Amino acid sequence: MGMTMTQKILAAHAGLDSVVSGQLIMAKLDMVLGNDITSPVAINEFEKAGFDAVFDKTKISLVMDHFVPNKDIKAAQQARQSRMFADKYDILNFYDVGEMGIEHALLPEKGLVAAGDCVIGADSHTCTYGALGAFSTGVGSTDMAAGMATGQCWFKVPAAIRFNLTGALQGHASGKDVILHIIGRIGVDGALYKSMEFGGPGLASLSIDDRLCMANMAIEAGAKNGIFEVDDVTRAYMDGRAQHAYTVYAPDADAPYEQVIDVDLSAIQPTVAFPHLPENTKTIDEAAALNVKIDQVVIGSCTNGRLSDMAAAAAILKGRKVARRVRAIIIPATQHVYKECIRLGYMDTFIDAGCVVSTPTCGPCLGGYMGVLAEGERCVATTNRNFVGRMGHTASEVYLASPAVAAASAIAGHIASPETV
Repeated sequence: MGMTMTQKILAAHAGLDSVVSGQLIMAKLDMVLGNDITSPVAINEFEKAGFDAVFDKTKISLVMDHFVPNKDIKAAQQARQSRMFADKYDILNFYDVGEMGIEHALLPEKGLVAAGDCVIGADSHTCTYGALGAFSTGVGSTDMAAGMATGQCWFKVPAAIRFNLTGALQGHASGKDVILHIIGRIGVDGALYKSMEFGGPGLASLSIDDRLCMANMAIEAGAKNGIFEVDDVTRAYMDGRAQHAYTVYAPDADAPYEQVIDVDLSAIQPTVAFPHLPENTKTIDEAAALNVKIDQVVIGSCTNGRLSDMAAAAAILKGRKVARRVRAIIIPATQHVYKECIRLGYMDTFIDAGCVVSTPTCGPCLGGYMGVLAEGERCVATTNRNFVGRMGHTASEVYLASPAVAAASAIAGHIASPETV
């Protein structure tokens, strides 16, 4: 029997000729990732277990991104512990204030992850790197600790769902709309502990940023990982960027998919996920008709903080003003994106429109800082989760959308279509 992309990568990293879904394996790791919240927990477990060395100082990444620059004393202590660990073991891929970025935007940008890699991270959105044809998944901090010490992690090989993409996106539709459409279609548990494998002729029309966004939100459908077939778009992104040689794996013609779902990209409309689940989706026409008044807009995060996202927002905000009493917060995902926004004039556009621009940070996405919501407030956000209390008060509401819809809504003062502003 054939294998899926994920099964091939896991088999190779386990030193096996083949694997099947449900099989327990021990696999070698190409990258272990932690941030300023999860790394301290892993460091404590690392030390408690008596480890006194890391398996490879070049294959560990510690990214200070959630509460950095530090928002309070606890955040400062956590970052300090991570810094001291990085210094002690000479961790080369340590990113802090001044050279930081949101981890899942930064690692691909730096070329630290690539096709065929096996990656774990103590953050659920580590599945982002599947956009490059890697197997990447989130784990707990204990697994991160063991991974840093041994360079290995155990996995139960996931079954897979194939998403066959056809057509091409139209108008303001983006990868964010595709993944929201899919989650709305299959539900937040529709791919529970499965691999979401994307391919088909429509793949060529999706940018690498579209794919990174879609893979990022595979976890919102309950998936173990999301993964895209490698094509010329992927290679163009990795070539000259990847810091190590990569291996391309393709699914076999008889790969064992539990389900094959066809997605016509040309039929995808801008989509909004209403509170309090990513599966509670409406098309922009349906959403706009409800005239949902908003208090805040956040454009950024590991899902939609890349340069193309900034460009989409700037195109709509240019020459316009954010609605009175709406707070618009722009968060470029990395320092490189920030600099490019300056070079291309996007910063002038954002500030002239009445937005505030933050240094790269996860910040408001998880209700951390830089935009926490009060009771009764509503926010349109380009982030990935809208659970109860996700961005602040338990009586606040988060509406997930693309940068284009978020920018249009900021101007209108309510959820609005980019076509109408």
